[in-house]
Amino acid sequence: MKIGILTSGGDCPGLNAVIRGAVLKGVISHDTEFVGFKSGWKGVVEADIMPLHRHDVRGLAKQGGTILGSSRTNPFEGEGGGPENIQRMLDENGIDAIIAIGGEGTLTAARRLHDEGGINVVGVPKTIDNDLTATDYSFGFDTAVEIATEAIDRLRTTADSHGRCMVLEVMGRHVGWIALHSGMAGGAHAILIPEQPQSIEQICEWVESVRDRGRAPLVVVAEGFTLEGMTEAHSHKGLDAFNRPRLGGIADLLAPMIEERTGIESRATVLGHIQRGGAPSAYDRVLATRLGMAAVEAVYERQWGSMVSLRGTEIKTVSIAEATGGLNTVPQDRFDEARILFG
Repeated sequence: MKIGILTSGGDCPGLNAVIRGAVLKGVISHDTEFVGFKSGWKGVVEADIMPLHRHDVRGLAKQGGTILGSSRTNPFEGEGGGPENIQRMLDENGIDAIIAIGGEGTLTAARRLHDEGGINVVGVPKTIDNDLTATDYSFGFDTAVEIATEAIDRLRTTADSHGRCMVLEVMGRHVGWIALHSGMAGGAHAILIPEQPQSIEQICEWVESVRDRGRAPLVVVAEGFTLEGMTEAHSHKGLDAFNRPRLGGIADLLAPMIEERTGIESRATVLGHIQRGGAPSAYDRVLATRLGMAAVEAVYERQWGSMVSLRGTEIKTVSIAEATGGLNTVPQDRFDEARILFG
C-alpha cells in the first residue's frame, strides 16, 4: 500500500512526531510505501509530492514544525481542487490513501472529500487550542501551555518591578483551554476566555483587588474573548483561506481600558505564534507518535472518514463528522474552579 501524508493549517509542535510514528509503524509492520504532500492541501491540489523513507524521519520526534510544510489552502479550490481532480491525482501516482494531519478546517475538508468524492482519508487531530470534541487532548496543546506559562512567569517579574498590570494574550479562537491552563499554572489574577464574556467593570474590579493587596495584576486573555456587548471577537487582520477572521489584538484593546479606569499603568503582550514554535514537550511527542501509528492501523482497517483520538489514556477511532460536529469548550465548572483564584 502507498500512503500520502499531509500537514495542513497552522503549524504545531508534534507534527513531525506524527509523521515519524506513521512511517515507522507502516514500514516495520506493513512494508508500506509513504509519500508526503508538500504544504498541506496545496500539495494535494498541485500534486507536489516528496518520498518519505524511514531514514527521512530519523530523529524527528524532537523537532518542531513540519518537514512537509503547511498552508491553509482549501482543497476544493484551484485548478486541481475538488474530489474528482484529487482522486485522479491519487490514481496517477498510485496513492491508496491520505493521512490528513490538521485541525478543524483540515478535518472538515477531509470529511467533505470523503463524503462527496469517496476519497480514502484518515484524520489525525492537530490543534493547540484543544478544541475538538472527539479527543480528550490533541498534541501541541501541552507545549503551548508550557510556553504560555513561562511567559506568565517572565511577565510577573517585570510587572512586580514596575507595579504594572500585564495583559497576556494567548491563542484560543473559540475555546479558552490554553488561557485556563496557563493562567492557573502561572497564578494569573484573571482569566478571560471566549466561553465567558465579562464586563470591563468586572475585569477592573479584579485588577484593583490585586493592586489593593500590594500585588501587580496579571491578566491572561484568549484571542477569541469578547467583552459584554461585543457581537464578535476582535479582528483586524482580514480572513484566512477558509473565510474565518484572523484573530488577535484583544489584549491591546483591554490594556488601555484597564489603565484608564483604574489608573494602573498597563501593558499588553500578544504571545502569538511563539506558542506554535520550538520543540514539543515530552507528552506531546508521545501522544503524537501514538496517533501517527494508530492512523496507519486505521488505514489498513479501511476506516475511511475516521479520525484517531485520545480517550482517557487509550487511542480510539471516531468519525471525522463527530470530531468536527462541535467544540470542546471549557465547561462552567472548570471556569468556576479557576474563578475562585481571581482578584
